[in-house]
Amino acid sequence: MARTPRVPRWLARTGLALTLVLGAALPATATDGPAKAATGGINDFSCKPGSAHPEPVVLLHGTFATWYEDINFLQADLAARGYCTFALTYGAYPEFPLVGGLKPVAESNVEIKEYVEKVRERTGAAKVDVVGHSEGGLQSLYLAKMQGIQSHIKRVVAIAPPTHGTDAAGLVKLGDKILGRGTLDTIVAKLGFPVLSDEFPGGPAVKALNDGPVAQPGIAYTIITSRYDEIVTPPETSFVREPGVTNQYVQDFCPLDPVGHIGEAYDLNVWHLVRNALDPEHATPIKVCAVGSPG
Repeated sequence: MARTPRVPRWLARTGLALTLVLGAALPATATDGPAKAATGGINDFSCKPGSAHPEPVVLLHGTFATWYEDINFLQADLAARGYCTFALTYGAYPEFPLVGGLKPVAESNVEIKEYVEKVRERTGAAKVDVVGHSEGGLQSLYLAKMQGIQSHIKRVVAIAPPTHGTDAAGLVKLGDKILGRGTLDTIVAKLGFPVLSDEFPGGPAVKALNDGPVAQPGIAYTIITSRYDEIVTPPETSFVREPGVTNQYVQDFCPLDPVGHIGEAYDLNVWHLVRNALDPEHATPIKVCAVGSPG
């Protein structure tokens, strides 16, 4: 699961500030030097992908987030490096459009499919790459399998997705024990957060995604997570152990990075791994690691 009301936004921003300060102080860190001149675009439908980055990148935020507050800094980094980038706020209710990722995954996924097709049509690209954080990662995996557009997607990069469901550091198990899953599902639905039931172990979206192979032929998958993720737990439940999927812990490359779930969207080391996944022919090692937010 992505954002929860228990996690204050100042914590994410504190971690972001720390990461950006370290990045500025270490120009040869995970950013691998300054970004190239801005030739890409952010939600600019006049942007035409160049030969260096022929696939537009569609970025998907997490639960309780929006396109402009979660993956927006990663989007700006990619755009500055020449990518045509696009993001939408999905799963928001008309009466409260300021927070997205709340509706059931299957319902939001139709919105995302329509947006992907719009990006393809307007940019003239045959395929897109999809990058998602948390619920956005789950949505990217679900999109590639469930919407019949496998031939329109070249790469999926999922950051800390609850692929097999999350017990949220044991809270879901506790809720099941005290209330029962049916009551728990009813409560989150009445609160207006039915997506949470999808992200629980055995939830409808998790069950549908894992009914048969997750990875689809012709699509390259990369899943990135932190060993210290405190919301999608256990962290290894993000991974897909199938052919065609690269599973990576941030700490495999930067052992001392304490980054947690929210911080993964802002972490320079994660950004570097995302760029490598999007352009594997020009992948570069992380020379000096940044330090992300543990929250």
